[in-house]
Amino acid sequence: MYLETPSIDQVLDACRHVNLSTPSTICIFVAEAAELDIPELIDTLRAANIDFIGGVFPAVIGGDRKSNHAVVINAFPVMGQIYLIQGLDQADITLPDFSPILDNLDYASDIPAATALLLVDGLTRNIGTFLSEMYNCLGDSVNYLGGGAGSLSLKQKPCLFSPQGYFQDAALVAFLQLPSGLGVRHGWQRLQGPMVATQTEKTIITQLNWQTAFDVYRATVETDSGKALRADNFFDIAKGYPFGISKAGQEDIVRDPILVNEAGGLVCVGEVSENASLYILKGTVNSLIAAAAQAARDSIIVSNHEDQVHSVIVVDCISRVLFLEDHFDQELTAVQQGLGTHAVMPEGILSIGEISSYGDGLLEFFNKTMVVATLYRQP
Repeated sequence: MYLETPSIDQVLDACRHVNLSTPSTICIFVAEAAELDIPELIDTLRAANIDFIGGVFPAVIGGDRKSNHAVVINAFPVMGQIYLIQGLDQADITLPDFSPILDNLDYASDIPAATALLLVDGLTRNIGTFLSEMYNCLGDSVNYLGGGAGSLSLKQKPCLFSPQGYFQDAALVAFLQLPSGLGVRHGWQRLQGPMVATQTEKTIITQLNWQTAFDVYRATVETDSGKALRADNFFDIAKGYPFGISKAGQEDIVRDPILVNEAGGLVCVGEVSENASLYILKGTVNSLIAAAAQAARDSIIVSNHEDQVHSVIVVDCISRVLFLEDHFDQELTAVQQGLGTHAVMPEGILSIGEISSYGDGLLEFFNKTMVVATLYRQP
């Protein structure tokens, strides 16, 4: 359910409405400019005995619309409890005991019978470490879907909420009792490389090919764009030139450089491993829109049974909006066209980093990528 600029009472009514058919966990995606007091919303929902999970994102999606004032509300059947993992700003991350989930999974199906919804603080330091720990624990026994919450200002503050409170440097995990088809595409193409990330520190690339990272990056970007790249205009130009981490047999994993620090290091959304093989990428409006349509088609795994579709969730990177500008509505239209007869209205988030299974079930944190998840009712 998509609500434009709702009050807390309207959100409460919508949560009750979507929860009428069967008791479920309510998932609430809030656009950051929505005029909602999140602590008050938490207290209101908690007083109404509503089980919920939510996040504040740069913007939300409803069909072919995006809004930075709206709220998207869905009800999902969930296995077990909602899990809160805190301390993602620390190197050592302790996961809860997921054995009750693993013990109750149906392993007879060709595809995982559950989908792990992962909402994370998109501006925390150790998202990659957290996802690695999740995959080490759960493997490909579930599909994974989610994204990074936070502000487009890139100023970190609380952005995730549940009955337990309002959090930053954290993740919320819910296991949806719904199988899913996932499409993960970005459409960015290699411009220069490969080059080696010879020195990194989590999300910061300090050296490329044993040289200051900004110097190497600037040489390619200025030559291609014809514009001088400086610290004060870095984001405006760099949004069109992300990095790609080479992955055999798959599209490159995109890393979005968002600023240059005083030492010439490139600060990215998401971690970059030392000695990773990198390319500088470039995209076009047409290549990004085509990729979005393909992601929608890839997400359809049950043909000719539209009645089995529970919902379609889109996790799209906010920086794709900044790149596509007036063409972004074409991307959302392309997703709907790609879904074809599976005409459940897609809803979702414009995120700071995207989370999904890909390839042979591996779990990854993406940037500048379109993730489409078609969630199916249990047969």
